Amino acid sequence: MTKAFADKVVIELTVNGEPVEARVPAGQHVVDFLRQDLGLTGAHASCEHGVCGACTIRVDGSSVRGCLMLAAQLDGSDVWTIEGLSDKEAIRDLQEAFIARNALQCGFCTPGMLVAAEELLAQGGVPERATIREHLSGNYCRCTGYEAIVDAVETVAQQRAGQVQV
Repeated sequence: MTKAFADKVVIELTVNGEPVEARVPAGQHVVDFLRQDLGLTGAHASCEHGVCGACTIRVDGSSVRGCLMLAAQLDGSDVWTIEGLSDKEAIRDLQEAFIARNALQCGFCTPGMLVAAEELLAQGGVPERATIREHLSGNYCRCTGYEAIVDAVETVAQQRAGQVQV
């Protein structure tokens, strides 16, 4: 249950599998809460309009833009960041494919890309390249030209479906 204290709200949630209770400013965005209050700096604050995808995290199983959601809205939620997904090795194969395919360069977009890609791959099967592109279209990358990113996601989808040997 959310409790308000003047301009702050007490929230209880789970972040990367760990229970968290915090008192947050009513207008604080999720990406700022994660970065400033919890020290989870993988999600980046960039456009602050939900357009670039650099702040993509998972809330209750779905990818969301951390710059468009308030921390107070997280009360009772299950939140996963790039750090948590990496620590539990849920995206190890994706990370390895991004490296092998040179799908990361400066790395700024990479956390959001990985979170979004994992959401798509969790649906199972091997999506068409057009489907991969569409799913990742809300995540901007200024360095790679996207082809290597699509290659990496497609490779992992094929591996998970048993179509390609690791």
